[in-house]
Amino acid sequence: MTEIPLVLPAVADGEDKRSPFKNIIRNNYKHLKKWAKRTHTDSFRIYDREVHHYPLAIDFYAGRFCVHYFSRFKDDEPSDALVKEVTDVLTSLFQADPQAIYWRSRIKRSKYQQYEKAEQQQQEFFTVYEYGLQFKVNLLDYLDTGLFLDHRETRKMVGSLAKGKRVLNLFAYTCAFSVHAAAGGAIFTKSVDMSNTYTAWGKENFILNGLPLQNNVIIREDCAVFLQDEIRHKNKYDIIIIDPPTLSRSKKMEKMFDIQEDYITLLARAYRLLEQDGVIFFSTNSRKFHFDETLLGSFSVAEISDKTIPQDFHDPKIHRCWRIQAPENGASA
Repeated sequence: MTEIPLVLPAVADGEDKRSPFKNIIRNNYKHLKKWAKRTHTDSFRIYDREVHHYPLAIDFYAGRFCVHYFSRFKDDEPSDALVKEVTDVLTSLFQADPQAIYWRSRIKRSKYQQYEKAEQQQQEFFTVYEYGLQFKVNLLDYLDTGLFLDHRETRKMVGSLAKGKRVLNLFAYTCAFSVHAAAGGAIFTKSVDMSNTYTAWGKENFILNGLPLQNNVIIREDCAVFLQDEIRHKNKYDIIIIDPPTLSRSKKMEKMFDIQEDYITLLARAYRLLEQDGVIFFSTNSRKFHFDETLLGSFSVAEISDKTIPQDFHDPKIHRCWRIQAPENGASA
């Protein structure tokens, strides 16, 4: 494991403070920097749509900035004036290179559109810290960065429970949950994702943290097919993480995945892989999702969203998360 320095630059102070937008970013960062030093973290959100006229979220990644623009209309893009103002604010506060500021437009897309890579690949990877663990991030080449910051506390929660446990991570993306579990003392992790790009990225995250791949297995597979195979082989896990996309359609899949239509089948299959005292962490960022707990029979279900949303995220609907366990009396669900 190669140690790299934590990147938490000083922020400029004592200058003109007439801009509420700039003041919020300054104050947010100064507050979070104390926590970041204490927890050895240099990836977090420094602005989250606090001012109406700035429909943005700004994520700080080890001295670089990912600016998310939330479009009011389809195909709407940030104005040149807004881009210039945000660039001026970030370069002024952090002495940042304008080339270290990356913009992403969060526009409403067709439900059938699938995105993994941007059209042109620059392979601009760099490393950030999260609770002392290192992760590869790319702010340019892919539509997502490689690390979903809103699940930082959920990953920490899983890591704190993982010692001596067998952990299954479905829809694993770049395996950040699995890395936290392995670092927390899991004796075995298995991560499943359909993407060659993300499974390779996940392997690099394990290697980056000096965690052996022999007992941290990564599989490229449709999770629905994988679950059926695991049930046939009677494999069991103590912790299962399920953080699926809202919708997913791929030639590699037997059929399109829709979380609202498929979540009960998904959870029921996962439950068959769960040890008697095991736990499932299930989450979604779908704002329209409805969880009908009555369909899970005697499962013990507790929504823990308020415990998993980080302090730097101000939107209480950024994701929802549930902890699901077998009934204490062992009754069938």
